[in-house]
Amino acid sequence: MIIDCHGHYTTAPAALGEWRERQTAALGTPQAPPAQAELRISDDELRESIEPNQLRLMDERGIDLTVFSPRASFMAHHVGDFATSSTWAAICNELCHRVSQLYPERFVPAAMLPQSPGVDPATCVPELTRCVEELGAVAVNLNPDPSGGHWTAPPLTDRSWYPLYEKMVEYDIPAMIHVSTSVNPAFHTTGAHYLNADTTAFMQLVQGDLFADFPTLRFVIPHGGGAVPYHWGRFRGLAMALGKPPLEEHVLGNIYFDTCVYHQPGIDLLLDVVPVRNILFASEMIGAVRDIDPCSGHHFDDTRRYIEAAALPSSDLAAVQEHNARSVYPRLDALLTRQVR
Repeated sequence: MIIDCHGHYTTAPAALGEWRERQTAALGTPQAPPAQAELRISDDELRESIEPNQLRLMDERGIDLTVFSPRASFMAHHVGDFATSSTWAAICNELCHRVSQLYPERFVPAAMLPQSPGVDPATCVPELTRCVEELGAVAVNLNPDPSGGHWTAPPLTDRSWYPLYEKMVEYDIPAMIHVSTSVNPAFHTTGAHYLNADTTAFMQLVQGDLFADFPTLRFVIPHGGGAVPYHWGRFRGLAMALGKPPLEEHVLGNIYFDTCVYHQPGIDLLLDVVPVRNILFASEMIGAVRDIDPCSGHHFDDTRRYIEAAALPSSDLAAVQEHNARSVYPRLDALLTRQVR
């Protein structure tokens, strides 16, 4: 089985974006925002958005299952206040849940959180609880920068995040650390902000001792870890300078990296530097990089080709493509076991 741990609903029906435009247009005006019930998307519209897009590519590329979350750039936690984010998160999470119900053997939901700049992260706990208990979410996406590229939030090791971590540990679910749109013109959203955030989150976790307080907490850092594998020696040296244990002891029992790296040398580097047990297959298909690579003739985000071209031992390949995800996402493993898969 091949499990893609990083999928977003980037092809949602146009009605979703239209509802969001009405919600944001009402901000700062006497006009009431639209009610959640005003968004009407049929099951047929969901099928029309999924079958010629994600599902077609999954079939073409031999991907069996995708962990499916709301579109990252649409999270836009910097827009409005907590009430804005709360309603928006609920809508987006329910759409991913509905997709998983229409295709129960192909998609499983992960949830976005209703984060808002300067608002206590504990306010996200009710939506996290709802998504796990009612919508079957197997993970959450955690934005370390709700400000949209201005980095006003405390580091991930700050105790203000602890209520979220406590609930994650209780439910035994991981978080993918994933920022949203950058409104800072210095940082291109997908070319800089995403990769900067991956690198920044890793360094925050190296600097702290979060996993001493939460030894079973698990984070997936996407996009191959940003700059982390390329600068592994730098991070090893910084950990030593900070008086921390070796990275393998300090963070690699709790941090994992996905394979959203879009060329063969990058994947080869990731596999050479990071232990295989810490790597999860992912593609983020129909995401930031959608074109065909003229050097290969295949889509940049067809990451299965890179993994299989790396000539891993069969046991390592199976770990990356399936078994590591089942270990990091226990609720996913339980679902697959119930499906006799």
